[in-house]
Amino acid sequence: MCQLCQGMNANGWDGVSVIMDKAYEGDETRQLILDLKMTPIVPPKVNRVTPWAYDKEMYKKRNEVERLFRRLKGFRRIFSRFDKLDVVFRFFINFSLIADRLISVNRP
Repeated sequence: MCQLCQGMNANGWDGVSVIMDKAYEGDETRQLILDLKMTPIVPPKVNRVTPWAYDKEMYKKRNEVERLFRRLKGFRRIFSRFDKLDVVFRFFINFSLIADRLISVNRP
């Protein structure tokens, strides 16, 4: 196990897939994810001598998550974190997710 993983445990995250960008495809990062008993889903860079296989369909989900965060940044209250209480902040995240879903249903 790597030095970063000493004292850390997965806390029930065994078997979870971690979708990462190509910028995080380094050997140390991938080994950290593997040591925590998670599955790294990251495409190898084109200059890798020994590329590895990865779940391409699962990696496509990363784009959906990034687009959701971009839409959430449109809600200034969430982006700037005006609320001091976690309960109120969580409420506005839920509110913005509901509003985003309603807007996307009505989009042509």
